[in-house]
Formats: sequence, structure tokens, C-alpha cells
Amino acid sequence: MECLRRRIESQVLSLSGVALKQIDFEQPPGDPGLFGPHAVCWQVHGDFTSMMVGGIAALLMQALHPLALAGVWDHSNFREDLIGRLRRTGQFISGTTFAGREDAERLIEKVRLIHLRVVGTAPDGRPYAASDPDLLTWVHVAEVSSFLRAHLRYRNPYLSGPDQDRYYAEVARVAERLGARNVPRTRAQVEAYLVAMRPHLLGDQRSQEILRILFDAPAPSALAVPVGKLLLHAGVELLPPWARLELGRHLGPLRAALLRQGVRSLAPLLRWAVRNGAIHRSRRRLGLADRG
Repeated sequence: MECLRRRIESQVLSLSGVALKQIDFEQPPGDPGLFGPHAVCWQVHGDFTSMMVGGIAALLMQALHPLALAGVWDHSNFREDLIGRLRRTGQFISGTTFAGREDAERLIEKVRLIHLRVVGTAPDGRPYAASDPDLLTWVHVAEVSSFLRAHLRYRNPYLSGPDQDRYYAEVARVAERLGARNVPRTRAQVEAYLVAMRPHLLGDQRSQEILRILFDAPAPSALAVPVGKLLLHAGVELLPPWARLELGRHLGPLRAALLRQGVRSLAPLLRWAVRNGAIHRSRRRLGLADRG
């Protein structure tokens, strides 16, 4: 049983930012980082299953913005190294959430400087820049709204309304440090923002290619294939109906229910197996008992 547990954990962590081994989440002792363990973002970002589903939905949401997609398309090697892209994104999220303050600050500055170099022209002729404050806001909101939606569906459906607003207010600080502006900080503001953004979003050929790349990406092992497919389909199912429509992905109610049940059945196994994720290591840094 212990051998199985370690094998599952190894597969899970191989997809996370921990695999890059660039941050020691257990150092320095006592450092609460940017938020501390009582922050709502520790709850939301601490569960691998819901974060994977939310991360897939976030990537597809972001890809509906032609300028955001152009930056990734022209300046990222995601087509050749999707796993690496997932790890780097995971490292930024886990690092800014759980790591000590110095590591978190370093990650924010690193990404901010990378954004300054990501400029170009989209296929429709519009110039883009990853450092554009409004584009940064879109990428942020698409991401964190997907994380919270996945958390409510697969981890804690009872997270209170005020705590959901606290989550958005907490993570807005990171987006603003990167240069985003007018960042929504409550559920109502996020919903209003998404409604306002819909006329600017488009499910085009490149968006469809992102979807294809996700589904064709190699799994780290044969063991991970069925799990990966389940989480990918669940990520698509998590999208708002209008976003699925843009991507041409229709899911009937029975299919959606089966996907949700599949993820809910899988999640306890993954939570049992993982004992050395970023949140576990960070709790050890703070001398806190692991709550599983």
C-alpha cells in the first residue's frame, strides 16, 4: 500500500511546480509568505485535483482572448513541452501562495520581466503586449475564477460568500503586482467583468488547436492516462456554457454528471496519496500539523 501511495504521489508531483525543485517550501522556518496559512487562497490552491481541473478550464478560458492567445502562441514552447508549461505555471501559483516571502517576491519579479519581452502582432493585425494591464487582468480573472469554481465543485461547496470574496481580494494583490489594473475583488465584480469581456472573446482555429494539444499531450505514465483524460474532460465541463459553445464542445447533462462523479471518486485517492505538495511543505515550514 505504501508503494502504491508513493507511486501515485510521484505522478501527481511530476505535474506540479514542485517538480522543478527551484523553491524550498520548507525554508525559511516561520516565514508566512505573502498570505499565511489562514488565507482563503491556501484552501483554494492547496488541493491538487480541483486545481488541475480549474487550471485546464483557466487555460481554455484564456485562449478565448485573441491577444492573450497570440502572446502564448508566439512566445511559448507549449506545443512541444506542455508538461513544462504546466509545471512553470504551477510553480508561480504555488510559489506566490505558499512559499516564503523572498521566493514569492522573486517569482513575481521574474514573471513581470518576462512579460516585458512578450510583444507582437496578433493575426487580426492588433499589437499585443503581455505587460498590457488590461490583458493581465483578463488572464488573472480567467484563472482565479476557474480555480474557485473548481474548488466549490470538487473540494468545498460550502465555502461562504464572504470567504469567496476574500479569495478574490487576496489573489488580486498578485495580479496588481504584475501590473494588472481594475482587478475585480469580489464575486459580483468578477461576474460583471466576465459579462463585459464576452464580446471580446472568440473561439477560433487557434483556440481549437489549444484544445487539441491538451487532449493529445503525452501522459507521464500509463497509470496517468485515464486520470489525465478524466481531468481534461472535467476541465472542459467546468467552463461556463458560453465558453464551451465558443469552443464547440457540447456536453449533455448525463455526460456532465458522470464526469463530476468520476472526479469526486478520484479526488480522495489523490488527497490520500499526496503528502509532500507545496502546501504540506509550507505547513512544515510554519510548524503546523498536516491536516491532510
